[in-house]
Amino acid sequence: MEYRVEQLAAIASLSVDTLRFYQARGLLDAPRRRGRLAIYGEEHLARLRRIRSLQQQGFSLVQIRRVIEQPELESQEPLLSALRDESMGRRTLSRDELAAESGVPATLIAAALSAGLVEPALVEGEQRFNEADVALMQAGRTLLEAGLPLQQLLGLASSHARNIEQVCEAAIDLFDDHIRKSERGEANGEPVKQIFEQLLPEVTRLVALHFQRTLVNRALNRLQGKTEHAALAKVLADSESAKLEVEVSWR
Repeated sequence: MEYRVEQLAAIASLSVDTLRFYQARGLLDAPRRRGRLAIYGEEHLARLRRIRSLQQQGFSLVQIRRVIEQPELESQEPLLSALRDESMGRRTLSRDELAAESGVPATLIAAALSAGLVEPALVEGEQRFNEADVALMQAGRTLLEAGLPLQQLLGLASSHARNIEQVCEAAIDLFDDHIRKSERGEANGEPVKQIFEQLLPEVTRLVALHFQRTLVNRALNRLQGKTEHAALAKVLADSESAKLEVEVSWR
């Protein structure tokens, strides 16, 4: 069966814009070309239905792309469930609930979404957020209240997000090659799930502590020779010696 883009979108109960968005994100293969016409097939329809099924289970688009690119993940249901549970946490919230609990106006949440800083799961057609999103938005609110300009803060955060995505992709490859696809990983998904649950908090602490140390060291370097900022330098030095308290618990 062959479909034009409008026909495929209608059968999959999606808008054409959503379909093209999936294609741009690498979730949907490009159509075949017949002259100037874009032709989609049954494989495209099956992929769209698979994306919708995973969304309804609470997976984000980043996670869905990973599952689609590595179909063998589906044979490791415990690890797949662990990824879903970590993504969604104990409960989910609507956008209005996220705004209420974080104290951040809906307009700022929309800006964070547009900048790619927050990626909700789509559950039964509704955007759903988790408790980590609440903490993220509260942290952003604190920075804004301190006087940092919104647009520059969003630009910095977007740059950080792009860089961290590349690092995370490399980290996942490392986990895949040396744990999930190793002899102990191939035999049974459950041990891999346990290792994942053990390593995730430690990796999070590692990244957070490294970021704190780098930030403090760079700030101290800027303050050298500036005696009027001695008090701030002492605060930074104290924060470095005390270390950052990183709270990470498996949900």
